[in-house]
Amino acid sequence: MTHIGASAFSDVNQKVFQAGDILNLKPGVLAALTSCEREVVISIPLRRNSDVEVLTGYRVQHSSARGPRKGGIRFHQDVDLDDVRALASLMTWKTALIDVPFGGAKGGVAVNPSTLTTIEKEEVIRRWTRSLVHVLGHHRDIPAPDMGTDSQTMAWLMDEFHRLEGFQPACVTGKPVELFGAHGREEATGRGVAMIAAETLKQHEVKVKGATVVIQGFGNVGRYAALVCQELGMKVIAISDVTGGIVDKKGIDVKAIFHHKSLNDVESDERIGPAEVLEMSCDLLIPAALGGVINSSNAANINADFIVEGANQPITFEADQELRAQGVVIVPDILANSGGVMGSYFEWTQNIQEFSWPIEKFRRELDARMEKAFANVLKVSRKHSVDMRTAAFVVSVERVARAFELRGSLV
Repeated sequence: MTHIGASAFSDVNQKVFQAGDILNLKPGVLAALTSCEREVVISIPLRRNSDVEVLTGYRVQHSSARGPRKGGIRFHQDVDLDDVRALASLMTWKTALIDVPFGGAKGGVAVNPSTLTTIEKEEVIRRWTRSLVHVLGHHRDIPAPDMGTDSQTMAWLMDEFHRLEGFQPACVTGKPVELFGAHGREEATGRGVAMIAAETLKQHEVKVKGATVVIQGFGNVGRYAALVCQELGMKVIAISDVTGGIVDKKGIDVKAIFHHKSLNDVESDERIGPAEVLEMSCDLLIPAALGGVINSSNAANINADFIVEGANQPITFEADQELRAQGVVIVPDILANSGGVMGSYFEWTQNIQEFSWPIEKFRRELDARMEKAFANVLKVSRKHSVDMRTAAFVVSVERVARAFELRGSLV
């Protein structure tokens, strides 16, 4: 998945060490912050085509220093332990960055979800839940959807958890609205990306209205990011998914295509390849698909002034350095796509209180908190004369390290 250099996890830890140097943290503290608290690997037998296929599942809990662990469950054929470690670590820094009372975790199953029937997918998530129920819970570890899973998957997870542990709707987030989910949670990640994009343009004195945007990815994140960018006055000139992309220099009517499952079904006068879209000339590029899509092979061809990372780790370490040397402003994933975990926090709190918010309140709270997080990272970036990614890790690492000290975890 996000195999960046030798290891996706070591790539994340490299940024933690860099932040630790700026903060003058002790080696022992850094060792604790770059280790995972718990790693569980499970086998999931699945009856398919009159035989049994054994899948491998994961749950990595990186940190509980600032609260119960939080993180999604990914169904993808290339998921492995290193990927899950990296993503769990990123969740620790993401939750700390936006200052919600969570730690970090991530889960996964190595399977191509497109090959699963609905019944098989339900069986996989139920078996995953049964095997891991002893480490899950609304004050222990709260899963959520990720690539290859959705609100229906979370509904099955919650139901299985309830069978074993009793009624606890806060045990998982990203649920259907009809089943204790939150109005606004589905759009939260993409909305947060768009709000951060707008703040980025404003801070660099670029007019939001009319700014050209290119988005790679038309899943949940890319779809809502495109919609909100359009609502904010930006001009979305290209979008792509795995089937290819569509281009309209005058601006794509995102609302008109929003409910299409695939861009292959959308009529367009100009089409483009899913990778080619990254190299289009634009003010703002939002990679919102897989990790590692911008790398040493195409970094020199990137033609955007700003990149806002909608996906997790879409830019490799080498490409990041090359792009920044070219003057490209990069807003890191742990800030840009943190609207999802912010939305999950809102859902979790509503479930615990057994009280629901109107969507207008959800959006107001999300927008305000995302703007606050962006302003804080920008302030730290200027204070230490570092890029936004380094600044984001400085903010996060300082908060988690402080929590360790206050709890006496390192005594």
